[in-house]
Amino acid sequence: MATTPAGPPGGLNVVALVSGGKDSFFSLLHCRANGHRVVALANLYPAGSNNSSGRGDGDGPPAAEDGDGGEETDLNSFMYQTVGHEVIPLYAEATGLPLYRQEIVGGAGSSGGRDYSAGEEGEGEDETESMVPLLRRVVTAHPEVDAVCAGAILSTYQRTRVESVALRLGLAPLAYLWKFPVLPAGLPGPGDDSRLLVDMADVGLEARIIKVASGGLDEGFLWEDVASLTGVDRLLRAMRRFGGAVPGSGAVIGEGGEFETLVIDGPVELFRKRIVVDAGDRSVVREGGGTAWLKVRKARVEEKNADDGKEYAQPRIPDLFDARFTGVLQGLHSSDDQGVQRASSLSPRSVLASYQSTGPSSLRQWRVVGDVLSAPSIEAETTSLVGNVRSLLNQASLLSTSIISTVIVLRRMADFPTINKIYGSLFTRPNPPSRITISCGDLLPPNCNIAVYLSVHHGLAPDMRQGLHVQSRSYWAPANIGPYSQAISVPISSLSPSDSTSATTSTASLVHIAGQIPLIPATMELAASSEPFEFSAALSLQHLWRIGTETGVQWWSSAVAYLPHSPADAASTRDRALLASRVWRAAHTWSPSDQEDDDEAGPDLWDRRHNPVYMSFAGDEANSQSRTLPDRSVLEAENGDDEAPIIPTFFAAEVQELPRQAGVEWHAHLGFARLDECSVRVIGGESEMMAFQHTIVSVDGTGLFIHTVLAVKMPGAEAEKMPVKVVLGELQTLYLARLAALVGMDVVKGLGDVAPTHVYVHTGAVGVAAGDVGLDGCPVIPCFSLWSGKGEELTAVAVYQEWLDRK
Repeated sequence: MATTPAGPPGGLNVVALVSGGKDSFFSLLHCRANGHRVVALANLYPAGSNNSSGRGDGDGPPAAEDGDGGEETDLNSFMYQTVGHEVIPLYAEATGLPLYRQEIVGGAGSSGGRDYSAGEEGEGEDETESMVPLLRRVVTAHPEVDAVCAGAILSTYQRTRVESVALRLGLAPLAYLWKFPVLPAGLPGPGDDSRLLVDMADVGLEARIIKVASGGLDEGFLWEDVASLTGVDRLLRAMRRFGGAVPGSGAVIGEGGEFETLVIDGPVELFRKRIVVDAGDRSVVREGGGTAWLKVRKARVEEKNADDGKEYAQPRIPDLFDARFTGVLQGLHSSDDQGVQRASSLSPRSVLASYQSTGPSSLRQWRVVGDVLSAPSIEAETTSLVGNVRSLLNQASLLSTSIISTVIVLRRMADFPTINKIYGSLFTRPNPPSRITISCGDLLPPNCNIAVYLSVHHGLAPDMRQGLHVQSRSYWAPANIGPYSQAISVPISSLSPSDSTSATTSTASLVHIAGQIPLIPATMELAASSEPFEFSAALSLQHLWRIGTETGVQWWSSAVAYLPHSPADAASTRDRALLASRVWRAAHTWSPSDQEDDDEAGPDLWDRRHNPVYMSFAGDEANSQSRTLPDRSVLEAENGDDEAPIIPTFFAAEVQELPRQAGVEWHAHLGFARLDECSVRVIGGESEMMAFQHTIVSVDGTGLFIHTVLAVKMPGAEAEKMPVKVVLGELQTLYLARLAALVGMDVVKGLGDVAPTHVYVHTGAVGVAAGDVGLDGCPVIPCFSLWSGKGEELTAVAVYQEWLDRK
């Protein structure tokens, strides 16, 4: 057997899912480059093949030999590559790795959406479930296996299915190629998706086209080596003629099924022998509609020439920071420290007067705690809390999918593993709500060890809730392995209480994104403690940016940076708050010098072809890929280069502790996605006592969404602590006055009771009592300190959201 290099401590033992295609083998090489050990190969082959024992160490049909053997059709699976399956058994001898194979059973079935929920049709009826017995066999033979890798690059469909199976079997999913084409290359050469093919050539892969199914490619491309400079050039020229070379579209790397490949050789560290298919042993099968593929009748394994002199590079690992955040760090200390948050100078009254309230928004806030008085342990308290959530859902006739986002406030972060398991029992469907987790220590009242604040939609049609839940380890952003998603989005117009479940022609959405801490995505370890604070702040904000860009966010409503408590040095907390503010501002004001702005905008390829929510992007890939964050075209007006740019409100909140003892956690209250040009108006101002910012989003002429942040400044002289209820009353008075200035007093009177979605209070100035946290309380987050973007200490910050219908 070929040996694999010993990885660093903590390296995983990986079974590699291989289809024969370039992506699965390149992903395998990246696993090794990250210090993991590849223990075995696993493959699924089409039903109806000869099931006698194959060559190599696994089972399945034999390698191709003389004769036709089987019908000349391809399975055309959504999930698996099956063309070229005749050659797969030879990989065992070529690599020296044991190979396990399993027949594919079933089809896409009713679970053929981009997300996957096991058991919808029963095990064995969906083709995805064929992976389960295959991987179980591998784990039985190799008990040390604890991870599985696959070659998903842009396909959410494939990634979510591998993740579902892997996690059910207790295996860590690895997808190092996820979003790889849009990650920073830091190298000369093509700046489009073909960079991936060049990377494959650099490591010595030989990947031959074995199927074409695109108007840009004909059967003359069959057996072209795409992992070569000649092959890349030929593909690009063909794709450009048909508009398929748009960066990020995936066409030039075959992500939309334009072509499929068969790997026959690779670096000697993996392929100790090469596979040979002579020209006379392959024949063209034409299926019609421009689709053609090669049937391999005979293949063999040959020893390599040890004296060929070829030397190949190790797999390129993308730079940790992309261009935007590299620029943020480089220019950080030369930027100003004013924290200016300029507002639109236009008077809103003439426009906003034509809107009215028709009742409470469909997106509402719940505050839930457990019964600590009768709960002898954190397990019992959390079980009580989860029971309360279920009762509320039942009373409202809602499913747990109605929960869009949550904020979990703990007394002790050490309790979180216990809490997480019980909390996760609420969510059995794909794409659980996004989540922010913090601990506030003894700032919580004595009768409370956990409080959960939930954003719950009371009228959402199932197909309107979209989620992003990447659970695989990659270079892109941290994996979310647990009961929370990176992001959940809903149409803004669905907030209207008048008709929230009806279809809407507008795709404008609210995006709730999970809190982001400075994890290194490829390792899921925190940034080194030796790195300065600004490194962690920029890295975790880049995670937020990438998730936002992937979900179409063009503008943020506001953001808070949670900072862990620094009891010995209050000045240090202020300094960190100012640095986080600079990072926030720099990310909004950075602009590229000689290249296109950022990377992975827009929905993925599956969305554009199959998801009605995103199909407006079909045929307009160039436009979708040009969207940026921030996208200032959505602002109604910016008054010129001489004025400071509009920046969404930022503040910092000092709490007890963050997950994994991180040094910072970013929480964007909302992202606004798929907006029309000039549909956002930002209005703000401040006085000696307070500051405010309204972000007003006009939605397709049907209504307005108004997001407001109010910050009350710390008084100069020391005063007695104010009760939370007094602070809330003052905040509400200020908010209603501000809102009346926007839309008129008649509209404000029609709102009824208003409540903030989040309230942050400085416990040095505000007293938090037992009754202030709980079912009938307010979503209060007690903080050791609060800081504005200019380093001013704050008494309280409140976030409000309102929906107004057009009259």
